[in-house]
Amino acid sequence: MKLSDGTKKSYNREFEKILEKNADKPMSSTTKSAIRKKHNGMSATPRAADWMLQTASILWNYAKIKMDWPLRENPAQGVDKFGSQREFLAWPDWMLEALATAPEDVRIAGELIRGTGQRPAAAIKTPRNALNGDWIAVTDEKGDETFEICCPVRLRTLIENLEEGPMHVLAKSENAPRSYDSVEKSFRAWRATLLDLAKEHDDDANRYTLHGLRKRACVELAEANCSDAEIQAVTGQSAETVAYYRKQANRKAMSRTAQKRRFKE
Repeated sequence: MKLSDGTKKSYNREFEKILEKNADKPMSSTTKSAIRKKHNGMSATPRAADWMLQTASILWNYAKIKMDWPLRENPAQGVDKFGSQREFLAWPDWMLEALATAPEDVRIAGELIRGTGQRPAAAIKTPRNALNGDWIAVTDEKGDETFEICCPVRLRTLIENLEEGPMHVLAKSENAPRSYDSVEKSFRAWRATLLDLAKEHDDDANRYTLHGLRKRACVELAEANCSDAEIQAVTGQSAETVAYYRKQANRKAMSRTAQKRRFKE
């Protein structure tokens, strides 16, 4: 009860995922090997994997310590977390250009993330009525806040040209959006087809995630000489994150100026 509303919402999402697949199973049958297998199976999204592990541990401790359920020791304890991950890399030009050839769900998800600058899970759930003329309503899941930002023409055109029907831009059914997990799985399958293309650019496609498109949006805004406040107005990122990607953009811009001056181009 002492947690913020945003943190509660994050935990509840994990609780719902666990309930969806395990509500009819006895909690006491959960084994450490099963927890470890699930954790390892989520290695492609290490932060989500560690969050799942933490949530399972919290549930177990609450049942055993607060509710006095006759459970053995916490099976999530002793399972090593993936730990802090390196910062998500902004997509390079070659991968952004390849997005046009991606499966429709990946392509649309990519346009939503890049266009709004929001976290992938929130962008993927965008309802069609979020678009209101030049504006689009976005949700900052971490801050538990919904607000309107100016919608880029490219994204607005994509949404307006969708066939009428489902409530969401990426729809699972008439009233439900696609889940992040399903789109992320499709993304990884598409990313695996880019290995040769990546080698042509002396790169590794596996370094990039859907979240890297949010970072790409931040870099593009910085390269467009937007102020920190303007970038935050779009992406909702922290001042520290904006400063990090602005530094990347400024370094590229200054190096271009320096090299042109050096060779008098």
